[in-house]
Amino acid sequence: MFVAVDDTDSVRGNCTTFLATEIIKELSDLDLIGCPRLVRLNPAVPWKTRGNGSLVMKFGHGVGKRKFIGMIDGRELYCYDDLDSYEPDYENIMKRLAPLTEKYCEYDANAGLLISSQRSDLSFYKRGVTTILSREEINDEISRIGALTFTTGNGRGLIGATCGLAWVPGDVTFELLAYRERNKWGTKRQYDLDSIKRMDFEFPTTFNNWEDRRRKAAIVPSTPCPVLYGLRGDVLKDVIDAANVIETEKKYRWVVFLTNQGTDDHIIMGARELVPNQSYLIRGKVISKAGHIEGGHVFINIDTKYGMITCGAYEPSKEFRFAFDQLVSGDEIEVMGELRDSPRTLNVEKLHVIATVRYVEKVSNPICHSCGKRMNSVGKGQGYRCKICHTRERNAVIRYRNRWIVPGWYEPPVCSRRHLSKPLKRMGLEQPVEFIKV
Repeated sequence: MFVAVDDTDSVRGNCTTFLATEIIKELSDLDLIGCPRLVRLNPAVPWKTRGNGSLVMKFGHGVGKRKFIGMIDGRELYCYDDLDSYEPDYENIMKRLAPLTEKYCEYDANAGLLISSQRSDLSFYKRGVTTILSREEINDEISRIGALTFTTGNGRGLIGATCGLAWVPGDVTFELLAYRERNKWGTKRQYDLDSIKRMDFEFPTTFNNWEDRRRKAAIVPSTPCPVLYGLRGDVLKDVIDAANVIETEKKYRWVVFLTNQGTDDHIIMGARELVPNQSYLIRGKVISKAGHIEGGHVFINIDTKYGMITCGAYEPSKEFRFAFDQLVSGDEIEVMGELRDSPRTLNVEKLHVIATVRYVEKVSNPICHSCGKRMNSVGKGQGYRCKICHTRERNAVIRYRNRWIVPGWYEPPVCSRRHLSKPLKRMGLEQPVEFIKV
């Protein structure tokens, strides 16, 4: 039996992952099959709250090997690799879970709870993580798989629940989510920065948790939600061991989720056309020097097979913007990011410099070899001529400037990365040049 839920939170608080722990607690008479799944969907959806994540869990009577994956109210949580043929009463399960969903749903959220014996078609995950679907597009699929549903508001959460249910793990990561005691929700979180830094250096399979240059903990949210921290990594055991290094206020609960975070699943490769509110990998040549606008945002224009595209690196991406300042006309690059509708801009998540050109700078007009006077320009593209001797020279005096950017991949600092964006660490790469503000 699959249980999927989405869209119960808001920017004011609450958290769909916390509801998942309540569902697991409520269904303690059943076994959890595999880790609960946190499935991030299209990050360009305009109405998302924070990370646009849906939650999927599988329940039954577990068989075979079991794994320790959390603590809920002092009780150890395990998941099983497989299950027997037992099927619970779905109607009864819905009666137990619908009130929970309503209880942990913000008043203006559009929750969707779905209970099914089978997954939705894989195509719904692929569309859900890259495009925007309407409620009408998923209704037939919900009917096809015979799912029971519960909604609040306009029920838009059923879209995320259906798409999350369709995810078949390939490239996967883990996130250990720790939760605060209820009386501390909305108050300032207590944690030791040095312990987070130590954890990050001691466990190299973790990622996107610590920003060394600014001594910032990327694992700690700033919203008034129940989450104390979210620790991301590639290895299940490592995220559990790493969490034991972190010193914080008392943890109320913690659970390890299987996720599609850090996979670039949202990026569309080789698109025939570009549609706003979707994310792409686009190749092109730089056709302008970087321009700056108020607020510290940086933009360049590139020539692509889709025409000219303006690419933006915004102030929160900090030193990532400085890489754009080093690009010149003729450089060949690839950019990954979300295409915004108005103004039509690609918001860059990662930059791949493929090849750079030699940067030539004019020093002066040439000197006449006969009289030693400075020549004058005849006109654009027509060279230079000495007024006294009438000798001619085609080229100005030039020099080649050093290029501080070299081919390779560049990414924003940890605290500026999207959940789905694959860090260079997971790609087996390192940024070839670091840019810092002096």
